[in-house]
Parts: sequence; C-alpha cells; structure tokens
Amino acid sequence: MDHEPTSANADDGTTGTLPPPRPQLVEWKTAIRCAVLVAIVAAALSVAGTRVPMVSALGSLWIISGSLITVGLYQRRRPLALMDAGVGARIGLVAGLALITCLGVSMAVAGLVARYGLHNMAAFDGQLTEQLHAQIEKAAAANPAPPEVIRFMYTPEFRAGIMLAGFAMVAGALLLLSALGGAVGGMLRMRRRASV
Repeated sequence: MDHEPTSANADDGTTGTLPPPRPQLVEWKTAIRCAVLVAIVAAALSVAGTRVPMVSALGSLWIISGSLITVGLYQRRRPLALMDAGVGARIGLVAGLALITCLGVSMAVAGLVARYGLHNMAAFDGQLTEQLHAQIEKAAAANPAPPEVIRFMYTPEFRAGIMLAGFAMVAGALLLLSALGGAVGGMLRMRRRASV
C-alpha cells in the first residue's frame, strides 16, 4: 500500500532524511599526531639545549618553524586533503598548543631535576633575584609604593607569579606565531599543489 507524502515534504520537495554530514576541513587525528610529534622533538631539543649551546639554537629554530613542519607532515600523510591558509592556520594553532604544553612540561621537569636532583639552580636563582631586585628598586624610585607592597615584591610568590606571567606572554606569542606560520605553510602548499 503506497503512502502519500505529507504535505510538508511534498511542499519543499524533501524526502524527510537528513543530508549527509559535511566533510571536515581538517583530518584532526592526523593533525594532532603530527603536532605532538613536532612538539616532542622541540621539547627534547630544548632540554638538551640547556646543556649544549649548539642544540639550543637548533631547538629555537625548530620551535619557530614548528607549525610549518607540522603542516608539511600533515600534507605528507594526507596528500589529497584540502590545504589553504585557513586549514594551515588551524593546524598551526594545534601545533602551537602542543608546543606550549610539551615545552612547559619538559622545562618544569628539567627544572625540578636540576633543583632537587642535581642541586645546581643556585646561579639561576641568584641571577633572577638580582634582576628582579633591580627592577623593583627602579620601579620604587620612579613610583613610590607602600612598604607592604615593596615587601610583597621580594617574596618567592611574587617571583613565581612573574615567571608564570612571562611564560603566559611567551605562550601567547608562540600561539600567534604558530597560527601565522601555519597559514603561510598552507598558502605555500596550496600553490605547490596548484602548480603540479
């Protein structure tokens, strides 16, 4: 027995079934794997760079070009995937987040090992304290503050806050650089595919 289509379906010409899902612009599983691989190499180079100055320069170069490397790895694993500046920027953001996470964790672990395992952070602490005290004295001379505030600025909590604020600023700059690098990498890869 044939069923008549309902008036709503007959009016708009649909069959009542949902349309197929739109294809993803980015194959996220592959993009995340590529970003994590690049971030792990960056973290290893950064930790090794604390001991060997030549490796430090290589680690810095790897971090700066991390989003370009991630886009290249992604394109190699998914050669037929859509690639343009927007896709590259998204992959670059993922690469930046992975870099920030891996670098933060690896440097924190290296700092803990250096401080509590090797007991060789005294020079770093002394240099940081000297720089911070010079900045506090300069700021107090230019803009007098209550004694409680000055005393608080000499506490370890304030020093930790300054270090976290510095890390947050570097993380924000790295995210911006990664998105920009990913967009440039996406544009370069798009041109290469178009010319082939």
